[in-house]
Amino acid sequence: MAFTVAIDGPAAAGKGTISKAVAAAFGFAHLDTGLLYRAVGARHLLGEDPLQAAKSLTADDLAGPNLRTADVAQAASKVAVLPDVRSALVDFQQAFARRDAGAVLDGRDIGTVICPDAEAKLFVTASAEIRAERRFNELCANGQTTDYKTVLADVKERDRRDSERATAPLKPADDAIIIDTSELDIEAAIKAAIDAISVIRDAK
Repeated sequence: MAFTVAIDGPAAAGKGTISKAVAAAFGFAHLDTGLLYRAVGARHLLGEDPLQAAKSLTADDLAGPNLRTADVAQAASKVAVLPDVRSALVDFQQAFARRDAGAVLDGRDIGTVICPDAEAKLFVTASAEIRAERRFNELCANGQTTDYKTVLADVKERDRRDSERATAPLKPADDAIIIDTSELDIEAAIKAAIDAISVIRDAK
């Protein structure tokens, strides 16, 4: 029986790690929808038209080794504001969401636009400062040269762009469960998510 978990939230709030853990805990398939936009952004940085890139994405594009760089993240945020690009990627996401064995999708508009009828909806967030610190540490661990002030500015700019875009802005669904990870370690955040979803699933 199909059971869709929609997990939304801003960059570096922990939703990707939580989503993978939730999928593993329940035996569901997982889709990081941000990778779709990162892949389009990466191809756009190489000079390709964003819409054409969105229409012709392949599995190989989603496995690209450069998708986690800061430049690609910014490019992803910029192409994500384009309505035609978002539309081109909707069908893929919705088909994935309704697979029989259950699915977890994480992104920024899963519970509000892609899967408004998802059985479980979470919105994972944290303060901009905490998220910038996490992203800074991640970038440094990957050998990239940057500084905290720059990363914080990037996080705030991306939040602004994602929240203010005309199409599918970043916001919690009205019925989403909010998980603020600012003061939680990853184990506690994962437990909070799994517990919330378990309650919903048991009630079905």
